[in-house]
Amino acid sequence: MSANSPAQAYFRDIYETVKSIAIGMRITLKYCFSKTVTVQYPYEKIAFAPRYRGIHEFEADKCIACDACAKACPVDCIYIEKSAPRKVDKATGKAIGGELLRYAIDYQKCMFCGLCTEPCPTDCIHMGKNHDLSSYSREEMVVEFAELHKKTGQLTPMPLWAERNADTIPWVATEKARIERGESATHEADIPSV
Repeated sequence: MSANSPAQAYFRDIYETVKSIAIGMRITLKYCFSKTVTVQYPYEKIAFAPRYRGIHEFEADKCIACDACAKACPVDCIYIEKSAPRKVDKATGKAIGGELLRYAIDYQKCMFCGLCTEPCPTDCIHMGKNHDLSSYSREEMVVEFAELHKKTGQLTPMPLWAERNADTIPWVATEKARIERGESATHEADIPSV
């Protein structure tokens, strides 16, 4: 005859179940009464990590359309077209030569890995701080950076939340003004050169 009868095993299982529930409830109650860390977005600004990788920022006037970023992209989401070879004018730091016809990134595919920023010889593409590219169609998820630069002078697309909330939320107005001026966010998320 075994030392553990079915009745003892039954009550031991009940004991183990109650014990594990008590441990879980102790953890739950511990966090239930701690200070909240929820950010009331969009009324409060989200603090991103220094190396946060958001929607790209692209300086079209520095791009020589060398395709290095497109070749480095593991998901083939960067599309580049040019009319003729381009090179950098050392005096101005701007690209000269052929016209940059298209520079587009398909954000339906992009993994935000940042590998496109590393091989760029002119540092014309880097990871920005915008985190939201809401849109109403799949076509809007393909950002035509060359057209955006020609039409508005912006380095990155204007997010819908910035357009809608700039009048009521001060930090959003500041961010919208930065994007409209064509100013770059920090380059902290870029992979440093070795």
